[in-house]
Amino acid sequence: MVATLNFQQFLKLIKTSFLSLFLLSFSFPAWSELTIEINEGYENAYPIAIVPFGFSAVSDDPKAKSANQPVDLASIIAADLRRSGHFNPIASSKMPAIPHEPQDINYSDWRPLDVDNMLIGRLVHEGNGLYQIDMRFMDVLRKKQLIGKRWTGVKKQNLRRVAHQISDLIYEELTGVRGAFNTQIAYVTLRKTGKKRLYTLEVADADGFNSQPILKSTKPIMSPSWSPDGTKLAYVSFETGRSNIVVQSLDGKYRKVVANYKGINGAPAWSPDGNKLAVTLSKGGSADIYIMDLQSKRLQRLTRNWSIETEATWAPNGKSLFFNSDRRGQPQIFQVFLDTGETRRVTFEGKYNANPEISPDGRFLAVVHGSGGFHIGLQDLYNNDFTVLTNTFLDESPTFAPNGEMILYSMNRGGSGQLAVVAIDGKTSQTLKVKNGEVREPAWGPYLTN
Repeated sequence: MVATLNFQQFLKLIKTSFLSLFLLSFSFPAWSELTIEINEGYENAYPIAIVPFGFSAVSDDPKAKSANQPVDLASIIAADLRRSGHFNPIASSKMPAIPHEPQDINYSDWRPLDVDNMLIGRLVHEGNGLYQIDMRFMDVLRKKQLIGKRWTGVKKQNLRRVAHQISDLIYEELTGVRGAFNTQIAYVTLRKTGKKRLYTLEVADADGFNSQPILKSTKPIMSPSWSPDGTKLAYVSFETGRSNIVVQSLDGKYRKVVANYKGINGAPAWSPDGNKLAVTLSKGGSADIYIMDLQSKRLQRLTRNWSIETEATWAPNGKSLFFNSDRRGQPQIFQVFLDTGETRRVTFEGKYNANPEISPDGRFLAVVHGSGGFHIGLQDLYNNDFTVLTNTFLDESPTFAPNGEMILYSMNRGGSGQLAVVAIDGKTSQTLKVKNGEVREPAWGPYLTN
């Protein structure tokens, strides 16, 4: 039996049943950078002092001496740590002093605040638009320095990135897990002017700042996927009136259509080595999973079934793929092994599991779980425990932070497409939204290489 799909069925194929069709029916007049609202946090979040940085100039440049502090580094770092749910930075108004050097700290003054750790630092304007950043992370109880680091020659536009790097250092020091604040996310925004719709594929810092458009189109953009080195995105574009898979560099210097076969071209996913894409194609009649070698463009067909098979994601070791199939009548997740071709069913909880995403360590599988609504579910592949993490509305497109601690996903609130983040233990969550706009199709990028 050969399956044939119309355009509506294709949209279902690309992004989990009717969810994308529902979200596509909403439109909004404008968008801006993402803003974050913390909905829940850990009850026993760790108190920490992020002291406002000192600011000075060492240059003879009059502009340097008269300049104001361009970025509040401490506020950025405090916001990062608060968003993790593990930390509760104390307000600067409650601090007994504002030290910038270790010798300025009177440790006894900080004991009543129950603060075990403190960040102090200084931002120095070197002139010519360059800055120096000094940070020291202190153990208040032991009265000693845990981390000390200096950045020099930092451009103004990179100050926020250094702040995220400091957050990562603190997070790893205190939790033993690498931080993921100095990363980026990709997402699609939508606005409507009259009867026209404008879709924009954007990339922003993980906290929603520094958003940059990658592509603008009057036709839908779907399924962005990051290359492992974080320099490219693969995505589905309808610019030509039909689906194409495009690979584009973030700097805009490279853009190429890699799949424009007859029928469906959708759901791209990069292999861990960055040399291949798993894609969904219907060139053979039914919608199946293929692997494309990006150098030779050679295709390897992995599935041959009359059902809809899509949304492949690679196991971290590159030896198998997880994908969504309705071959049993309802969408469930299956795993196919590349060396043998063996295919096995992975999800059994409930009648609807789709949109699989594997954690970086290979332990957890995030899915869209249908049970009294559509929510993000998490299956532990080590012991098969299944947990529903979210209670928001029409949840889809789960994507893990590169440290595996958080999941970014899209959801609907009051008719508005928004993004949300939930910890893998479900104990903390936050919402990311655009003012007067809609945002969806998130993808959390890898660790930045510089």
